[in-house]
Amino acid sequence: MTEGIRARGPRSSSANSVPLFLDIEDFKGDFSFDALFGNLVNDLLPSFLEEEADSGDGHGNVANVDGLANGHLRGQSTPLSSAPFFPEVDGLLSLFKDACKELVDLRKQVDGRLNTLKKEVSTQDAKHRKTLTEIEKGVDGLFESFARLDGRISSVGQTAAKIGDHLQSADAQRETASQTIDLIKYLMEFNGSPGDLMELSALFSDDSRVAEAASIAQKLRSFAEEDIGRQGAGTAAGNATPGRGLEVAVANLQDYCNELENRLLSRFDAASQRRDLSTMSECAKILSQFNRGTSAMQHYVATRPMFIDVEVMNSDIRLVLGDHGSQPSPSNVARGLSALYKEITDTVRKEAATITAVFPAPNEVMAILVQRVLEQRVTGILDKILAKPSLMSPPSVQEGGLLLYLRMLAVAYERTRELAKDLRAVGCGDLDVEDLTESLFSSHKDEYPEHEQASLKQLYQAKMEELRAESHQVSESSGTIGRSRGASVSSSQQQLSVTVVTEFVRWNEEAITRCTLFSSQPATLAVNVKAIFTCQLDQVSVYITEGLERARDGLSEAAALRERFVLGTSVSRRVAAAAASAAEAAAAAGESSFKSFMVAVQRCGSSVAIVQQYFANSISRLLLPVDGAHAASCEEMSTALSKAEAAAYKGLQQCIETVMAEVDRLLSSEQKSTDYRSPDDGIAPDHRPTNACMRVVAYLSRVLESAFTALEGLNKQAFLTELGNRLEKLLLTHWQKFTFNPSGGLQLKRDLNEYVVFVKSFGAPSVDEKFELLRIIANVFIVAPDSLPTLFEGSPSIRKDAQRFIQLREDYKSAKLATKLSSLWPSMS
Repeated sequence: MTEGIRARGPRSSSANSVPLFLDIEDFKGDFSFDALFGNLVNDLLPSFLEEEADSGDGHGNVANVDGLANGHLRGQSTPLSSAPFFPEVDGLLSLFKDACKELVDLRKQVDGRLNTLKKEVSTQDAKHRKTLTEIEKGVDGLFESFARLDGRISSVGQTAAKIGDHLQSADAQRETASQTIDLIKYLMEFNGSPGDLMELSALFSDDSRVAEAASIAQKLRSFAEEDIGRQGAGTAAGNATPGRGLEVAVANLQDYCNELENRLLSRFDAASQRRDLSTMSECAKILSQFNRGTSAMQHYVATRPMFIDVEVMNSDIRLVLGDHGSQPSPSNVARGLSALYKEITDTVRKEAATITAVFPAPNEVMAILVQRVLEQRVTGILDKILAKPSLMSPPSVQEGGLLLYLRMLAVAYERTRELAKDLRAVGCGDLDVEDLTESLFSSHKDEYPEHEQASLKQLYQAKMEELRAESHQVSESSGTIGRSRGASVSSSQQQLSVTVVTEFVRWNEEAITRCTLFSSQPATLAVNVKAIFTCQLDQVSVYITEGLERARDGLSEAAALRERFVLGTSVSRRVAAAAASAAEAAAAAGESSFKSFMVAVQRCGSSVAIVQQYFANSISRLLLPVDGAHAASCEEMSTALSKAEAAAYKGLQQCIETVMAEVDRLLSSEQKSTDYRSPDDGIAPDHRPTNACMRVVAYLSRVLESAFTALEGLNKQAFLTELGNRLEKLLLTHWQKFTFNPSGGLQLKRDLNEYVVFVKSFGAPSVDEKFELLRIIANVFIVAPDSLPTLFEGSPSIRKDAQRFIQLREDYKSAKLATKLSSLWPSMS
């Protein structure tokens, strides 16, 4: 409303002169109450508004304006206050009343119109709801109609599909019938005259339709062969009478297929020479219909240059074996095989690319190719390398022996297995290339354990011959010597060598490495390892046992020399001097033999330790997977080394005999009768041991130095204990030959002190105890006769030995010691 609501009619000062009409349309749209009010009063208050505007421009009437702000005059009354200040108020009141009346009327009109509209809306809503209900019923009917239509469409579709299937089946049957008619026609052509292929349809001679001809020929051939088979089965069962069949067709079809196959192979070869992969692929695809393409695949593989070119084979031999006439070494063969196998792998990889592009079944062709490579090219070079030697007459060691063959076999086997892995990576279809590789070496692996053991035996024999030859050369270079010297020299020759045993172990380590290479199954490996290790045990046992026996021979020769120069009492001085000189030589030979045997024992112990350590570090872990194998090998090792232990024990006994014989000789030759019965001439006594004692101790110290070095542990303790016991018995026997006075008793004490100090180095408590008892017993020569009964009151165990010593006292008879002691020691009577 732009103008607002105005009173219609002329303006007057009376409120009744202004009629007020309000239109309901004025309240629509952008209605504003301020505009309504302004339009009502603007006609009545124009002068007031102008005065108010004028007073707003000055400054003297501000208070008056403020006083009218709320419709009331503020401040004091003036003389002009008797006139009405707001004369239009009555008009405004009348106007407002009219406006209220008009507004009430308008409200009633609006309420009436609203009630009318509500009734109309309610009526329309009812009609709308009724229409919606009818529409829903119509939609439900449509849905039912659509469902029926969909069912009919589905039924019609299924019927159409069945009709289509029948039509397709009928078309296929028609096509099959048509093809069958053609096949029957072609079959009748082939079933004409035997060998007559001239009257065939153009299809079978058209080079552009070779694929179709091949397919038809294969179908005809299969049908004819099946028909002949059915006729044969029926005739055998008595259900049919034999008559003319399709034998001629089968024969002609076979001839035609062979001719077509040959023609395709020729075309394939021509394309192969031109490297026309497209034509080759086309021919291979057609040939795949003949025996699944086996002939084409085999033909392609067989025509590869590496299988038909003689120069290739010669080049392979030169690459691996070197120039003709030269002795190939395993290292050179290994390098040659690596180079050859690399070249083979590269060639197969190139062929694989061609095969993949040409053949419809490349994996089958790769299997044939790889098999041909292994069976022809690899086998050809292996036959040149691995000439299996005879175990009855093996090649000599100078020619390499069995060891050369075994090394060649290991190198060839290892390199060929690497080739198999490379070929597997390139691709070989379903071919088990690892199994095929194993079959190439099956004959060698079957006899491998026997060849390995024979090789070890051959190496052992060659080593023994070498050692004997060296010993013979040393013997010849030493010149002619005396028999006594000859004994010591011979005993020093062919000594045991730890280096030799180490070489045995090195041979066995190499053999075990090959055994591990050739034995894939743990059980087989354990059996072969046990056999090879047992072979080494036998060799070590024989070697160290023979070495100990040779050392014992030196001891025996020294003993024979001692016996030879034992003389009686009634000989001339010259003979006695010669015998003494010979005895000294025999003693020197005995001492030399003793030292030689101790060296042999020491080396034997080191050799046994080497073998035991080798078994623990290398052999035992290979035997553990098989129950009982480890324990059996330990038992065999113990049995093998027991022979050496027995020889060592006998030799040590001979060593003790040799030492005791020399000690007895020294005591007999150096001990004087006056050593223990020196005259009481007033000369100051010599506080040194007797010369015989010093000679014996010096000899024992010198000769046992090698024993202290060679023996250790319980062996050393047992040997020195036995030696100490024998020494104690020998001294007792020796002292029984002398008579003792008190000075001699003191001399004996000095000798005993020397012996006691020496035997303490044995580290044998039982020996120390016996020599301590000897020192106690020696007191019987020093004390006065009256003190003898009380001398051994606290030691009844040595009373028997003491009784024998008491009888050696110089005053034994003169002091009547037997009578005095008989009452106390009944055994003296």
